[in-house]
Amino acid sequence: MSNSDDSRLSTSALAKRLKLPIQQLFVTLRDYEWIQRQGKSWALTAKGELQGGAYQESQRFGRYIVWPESLMEHPLVTAIESNQRIMPGGMQRYYPHLGVRQINRNFAELGLLKLTRRGLELTSLGERFGGRQERDEDNGLLLVSWPHEIVDDAVIHRELNRLAGSGTTTDDPGSGSATSEAVEAPAPDTVAPDLFSEANEVSLALESQSEAQRYALDGHAVDSLLQLRVCDWLYTAQFAHARNRRLPVEELLSADFYVPALGLYIECWERDVPTTTLTRRLRTREVCRELDLAYQEVTAADIDRVDELLTKCVAGLS
Repeated sequence: MSNSDDSRLSTSALAKRLKLPIQQLFVTLRDYEWIQRQGKSWALTAKGELQGGAYQESQRFGRYIVWPESLMEHPLVTAIESNQRIMPGGMQRYYPHLGVRQINRNFAELGLLKLTRRGLELTSLGERFGGRQERDEDNGLLLVSWPHEIVDDAVIHRELNRLAGSGTTTDDPGSGSATSEAVEAPAPDTVAPDLFSEANEVSLALESQSEAQRYALDGHAVDSLLQLRVCDWLYTAQFAHARNRRLPVEELLSADFYVPALGLYIECWERDVPTTTLTRRLRTREVCRELDLAYQEVTAADIDRVDELLTKCVAGLS
């Protein structure tokens, strides 16, 4: 069937009129069984023809599918409008200083998706944020779409603004909560221990430092010898890690360490901590369990078996 009626719209033009991502409309029409994939092109099904779909020929584009304008009022099509999805490309409208790759990498660092050879693989945490696994019909690579409301999600807004370098944060500097994502550099007059001296001398030097003066091998400031052991283990095991990383929730909660490659949050439980610190750590543990996030506690009693404990933990996640 051929039709050259100018009132008919191509699928791409229909998506533009509906203000929908083109890929989303093609995928939805496929799910409705109005079109189907045939080789590298789309073909109408019997259902699609019943909805007014037809073929149109063009010297430039060849044969393509067109639809009547009345389709914009179809209940199934209006339902698409009320459940719009967005891709990272669409998010650039709200975060113009970020590229698609930057947004995807940030989502991967948060644990919402994984960057694989197959494309973008949605995680269970990503599903909690409304993510839906899609597939690019042209190349077969996996994609992830998100509900349009995700651009207003407080956690996503916080993280993408930080990535864009806005410097904005919702942390209260006077709250006393260990949620700062920035690590101050050592003061000019701070003398770090000689890492090439005898082990006993290094140990004594570390023990003699005040808590605010401890620095791990990678330069991270730490608050205790236990945190130092964990930080150095992660560094020497060649795991990129963050210090005092915010959890993917609106609450002012953070973990001592976060390993993005494993989606792992690590908390160091010291002896005789203040009640406020204990309360925060208990809440961090609770949230990690609620969201099914990888979580590991290292207690003061584990200080001499950090290698054994973390090696076992990493093996279980790999």
